[in-house]
Amino acid sequence: ELELIAHINSVSTAPNRPPARITSTAKMTSVFDSIDSTVFRSYCFWCAALVIKMLVMSVLTGLKRHAKKAFANPEDAKVNKVKVVNNDPDVERVRRAHLNDLENIPLFFAIGFLYILTGPSATLAINLFRIVGISRIVHTLVYAVVVIPQPARGLAWMGAYFPTWYMAVKVLLAFI
Repeated sequence: ELELIAHINSVSTAPNRPPARITSTAKMTSVFDSIDSTVFRSYCFWCAALVIKMLVMSVLTGLKRHAKKAFANPEDAKVNKVKVVNNDPDVERVRRAHLNDLENIPLFFAIGFLYILTGPSATLAINLFRIVGISRIVHTLVYAVVVIPQPARGLAWMGAYFPTWYMAVKVLLAFI
């Protein structure tokens, strides 16, 4: 590989053009070569599942607005022949659940990817991703779909929060 890089760096495609430099790319690919494909596939699966879950939250908010005739925008209220309603408790519950997703899930996306770069145990990493994904789905179900009293929502939130913290600390320690 090093011979190929040296050769590419010494060859010029045009008389007045500087030689190509790919040494930094070669170093970068070695980081990604060390990623366990099983762990990465699990990470991708749970990221996609959580993206779909967040997309569903937008639809759920719209459905709840229609069911309750609680439209926040004047043009929507006018079409439906109702007054603007900004504070329907059921709509606001769904919106708060969606906001909670927006506050927590992107952090998992970022730290989960960085955690993969630490070379974690496949079993541990896959189970952390599962716990986060399932906890976020359960959080939505008990918060916005079938409202269950506390501590259900808090436990579901913690089920994703603490594994995310764990991964963040492991990343810090690995790259210190």
